[in-house]
Amino acid sequence: MTRNESNLDRIIRIVLAVVFFVVAATVADNQVVQIGGIVLGAILLITAAVGFCPLYRLFGFSTCPTNS
Repeated sequence: MTRNESNLDRIIRIVLAVVFFVVAATVADNQVVQIGGIVLGAILLITAAVGFCPLYRLFGFSTCPTNS
């Protein structure tokens, strides 16, 4: 797995993951919405931690300036 996310992309994913977790824990009153928020937040957090997005690879897209 080569890195295909820039640092800005990773920071945005972490912020969005936190937003999804907070919405799932506080605002969402439907259990499906809560589970969806947790799952989406977890996916964003994992891809940010690893620096690799499988969808970017699938579509041949990269935000990483060096592709190291």
